[in-house]
Amino acid sequence: MGINYQRAGQFEETRFEKIHNVVFNSSKDGSIMVAYEIADLIREKQSKNENCVLGLATGSSPIKVYEELVRIHKEEDLSFSNVITFNLDEYYPMDKENIQSYHYFMHEHLFNHIDILPENINIPNGKIKAEDVYQYCLDYELKIKEAGGLDFQLLGIGRTGHIGFNEPGSHYNSGTRIITLDHITRVDAAPAFLGIENVPRKAITMGIATVRAAKRIVLLGWGEHKASILKGTIEGVISSEVPATYLQQHDNTTFVLDTEAASELTRNKTPWLVGSPKWTEELKNKAIVWLCEITKKTILSLTDKDYNDHGMSGLLAQEGSAYDLNISMFNKLQHTITGWPGGKPNADDTNRPERANPAKKRVIIFSPHPDDDVISMGGTFDRLVEQGHDVHVAYQTSGNIAVSDKEALKFAEIANTLGANDTKKILNDIQNKKENTVDTKDVRKLKGLIRRGESYAATRYIGLKDENVHFLDLPFYETGTIKKNKLSETDIEVMCNIIKEIQPHQIYAAGDLADPHGTHKVCLDALFEALKRLKNEPSMKDCWVWLYRGAWHEWDIHEIEMAVPMSPDQVLKKRHAIFYHQSQKDGVMFQGEDSREFWMRAEERNRGTAQKYNALGLADYAAMEAFVRYHF
Repeated sequence: MGINYQRAGQFEETRFEKIHNVVFNSSKDGSIMVAYEIADLIREKQSKNENCVLGLATGSSPIKVYEELVRIHKEEDLSFSNVITFNLDEYYPMDKENIQSYHYFMHEHLFNHIDILPENINIPNGKIKAEDVYQYCLDYELKIKEAGGLDFQLLGIGRTGHIGFNEPGSHYNSGTRIITLDHITRVDAAPAFLGIENVPRKAITMGIATVRAAKRIVLLGWGEHKASILKGTIEGVISSEVPATYLQQHDNTTFVLDTEAASELTRNKTPWLVGSPKWTEELKNKAIVWLCEITKKTILSLTDKDYNDHGMSGLLAQEGSAYDLNISMFNKLQHTITGWPGGKPNADDTNRPERANPAKKRVIIFSPHPDDDVISMGGTFDRLVEQGHDVHVAYQTSGNIAVSDKEALKFAEIANTLGANDTKKILNDIQNKKENTVDTKDVRKLKGLIRRGESYAATRYIGLKDENVHFLDLPFYETGTIKKNKLSETDIEVMCNIIKEIQPHQIYAAGDLADPHGTHKVCLDALFEALKRLKNEPSMKDCWVWLYRGAWHEWDIHEIEMAVPMSPDQVLKKRHAIFYHQSQKDGVMFQGEDSREFWMRAEERNRGTAQKYNALGLADYAAMEAFVRYHF
């Protein structure tokens, strides 16, 4: 079975689960364990003077595994001289030198940093002639067999349930072949290609049978956007519509997940259906909201029978009666609702989410991109300004990569007509840009200025003074590509400096980690590291941190600690503020699985939150923005 994951991560299979899986607190922890399993296998094979044949995956999931393997090679003398690798797939057509190719990916993340023999690296050729593809795929299969078969296969999983590029409909006995990519797969790849129109429609992939023939399989699953498909794969029936379910019939497979990716598994989402859980306050709140949704009842109308009929008799026995449980939960949710996100002056704040004092607070709204502030908390932003708080917005990145070449060209042509300096060069750079190449610094500067101008327009509309708008331009983002640098000391210093300068009583930050290209998570990590360093500063003793969502997902009702109602007029004002970000309005590059414009999805989520509160028996509002407090 490889590494004993039970001792390293959370492991508790239930009757619902058909694939062995372990859950780690973070993708980093899980990746380190997988890397050590691979390293141990390589060393074991070396001790027997045998080759180690690895099947490797690409995408974001295995990156940390490869980073750790490189570290083990450099610091713990792991040699790859006996390793033969076969990659799962490659886009077709695709040049090896293209920065979006899996050939480029594997060399950048792994092969260029270890001592593997070049002749032992096998990656499907994305430029093979169409008439030669069939024979090429047969030869790829034969080469795997001649190497002795795959000792270890590393996998990720797509939102369609694909492994490799085996899309829905793939046959159980399929071999290496050329396939047509599912639309969802192409949507997910679109950010890396700066638009879905640039994503190839086909790929060469190992087949299901090829993967199943591996002696050992480990599938990596990170993040809440993978939670739904992982539940279906682990707990669902075997079906060609979810190709990863075929792994249920492999006797040496482990899914390695982080907490977010495992959140939809029955034992995590509704553990009272599995056994007798320890009823923490959080689990109790979660269960009562779930019970209301299942029974379609308000909180105060739930009965003892409802609790008993739905696996919650243990909770009822612990708390005494449905009446007591219902009153407690109703009051908790009622106390999260406030029209005063900065605290209500001269009011008893015992049961309010925010403090009454100081009446006028210094506030920083951290926005990863130059529009997350109004998209995710535009109504609350407006309230804070309207109620007289000293509000500052800090845009953490320039957002330049999200501006299309067509949008930049429009501005460059206007500037050129006006005779602005350097615009001829910028025009030339845009007009002669080759496919999948990085923008020049001048073009990136122009695109950043476009986002900056839109941000000023939106914040002025809300009523914020220009001097309270800060553009941090964190260096990690400034690569010109979808792949960002790691957080540096400079990034952390910039964050620390703005916090020390403003000395806020409140900080708002994006906790929406379903961001399809990861910038939100890096920006949040930068804030958390800054808070860690500043926590002993006197000014931080009175600082509260609120996390918002909204662009991709919303907080679950039981998680919400502050809900800010919005009137119909405020909903409209928020929409208009979002409209000022014109470069992101039509055909935005990084919208993830939701093809609607950001203002539409934000309104639906805000409206949905209000409707959920109302369905639970609370007041009826047009919309609500939700926040969770982060304790540092």
